[in-house]
Amino acid sequence: MIRCHLSTLMGQKKLKIADISRATGLNRSTVTALYQETAKRIELDAINELCKLFECEISDLLEYLPDEV
Repeated sequence: MIRCHLSTLMGQKKLKIADISRATGLNRSTVTALYQETAKRIELDAINELCKLFECEISDLLEYLPDEV
């Protein structure tokens, strides 16, 4: 399972979904899906824009957790 920490990063900077969408140029629905951890896929450009905005590494944004057996 891939865990997305976008909501945590947004909370630390007190940003809203609309703020992220405006700052990165990403579609609001893309940001919402990542925020709610319902996204099925994500483009590399989106990861790049989010990492630039938050000045973070990919590992700060996304985390791999092994599936429960």
